[in-house]
Amino acid sequence: MSEVKKRTVHSPEFKAKVAMEALRDLKTLNEIGQEYGVHPKMVGDWKLELQKDAKTLFEAKRGKKRASEEPELERLYSEIGKLKMSLDWLQKKSGLSVLR
Repeated sequence: MSEVKKRTVHSPEFKAKVAMEALRDLKTLNEIGQEYGVHPKMVGDWKLELQKDAKTLFEAKRGKKRASEEPELERLYSEIGKLKMSLDWLQKKSGLSVLR
């Protein structure tokens, strides 16, 4: 009987290491595959994936985050203003004078 091989699951760190090696272009994909014990096709796929997703590493910086926080901040200031006006109106109608 032939022996059944189990599929190897590589960690993201390992994939990144191999993909970075492939990006350096110091060795061929075949050489890198032999060195790390993976198929050259996988090395090429990981290299392409790294190149494609590299731009997302810098998207979480200040620009995008501020844009999503600004409407929330504006809504909160609006709510504070409404509550302040309601409090002032209630104090005026009740005749109570609260020292500020």
